[in-house]
Amino acid sequence: MPSGHASRVFIGITNLKRVNGMQRESSRETAREIVVPGDLLSGSGMKAGPGTYVDGGSVYAALLGIRSVRANTVGVVPLAGQYVPMRGDTVIGKIVDMGASNWLVDINAAHPTPLHVNEVPWRVEFGETGRFMTIGDLVLLKVIGVDELAKVQVSMKEHGLRKLAGGMVADVAPAKVPRIIGKNGSMIQVLKNLTGCRIYVGQNGRIWIDGDMDNILLAVEAIKLIEDQAHSSGLTEKVKDLLEKRTGKGE
Repeated sequence: MPSGHASRVFIGITNLKRVNGMQRESSRETAREIVVPGDLLSGSGMKAGPGTYVDGGSVYAALLGIRSVRANTVGVVPLAGQYVPMRGDTVIGKIVDMGASNWLVDINAAHPTPLHVNEVPWRVEFGETGRFMTIGDLVLLKVIGVDELAKVQVSMKEHGLRKLAGGMVADVAPAKVPRIIGKNGSMIQVLKNLTGCRIYVGQNGRIWIDGDMDNILLAVEAIKLIEDQAHSSGLTEKVKDLLEKRTGKGE
């Protein structure tokens, strides 16, 4: 169905954004091993992903970051800087421009990526993209392809992908996303249970939060704590203690 236009205000965690929506979270990180340029990532049998290079048939890290394995592809997520897309990532994007047959979406990567009308769940006639989404709208997308030149393809056609409505979005460093999700989703479950908020995490460092405003702000405070202390031990208990004291749920 076509949708109307609403203004968006970006306000901060690093940044907090007023948005429209729902989202599903995706956690596919299989490791949090920190690597430096030149580190061997795979001797053979794996494809080279973003942040890597191939030498003599082996895959090596091209930058400082976290080793990431998805299916048969190994890559490096930078510890700082912009998001490096990988096939299969679920991301929150912002519409920054429109054409007759596509939208241009900021997914927090080096360059905006096009979303073609063939990759949305609606039948969009040529020239009618603005009836469905417009500049400033936020959307939940899946990265369906990244080529050797880092050209990214995204889709909105899978189940659960949609234009976002309601709630707020907080920005964190993309490299901190695995810590915010936690092992087997343990950290994000603590945040959901103790704030009563719906919280979904994009691999590009954007986190959607919906609920009572006081609880949203408490969730943002806890997320900031996780981001600041991502490499410290006992972090889940620290977050749990903070939330239990502030909500009284631990009494």
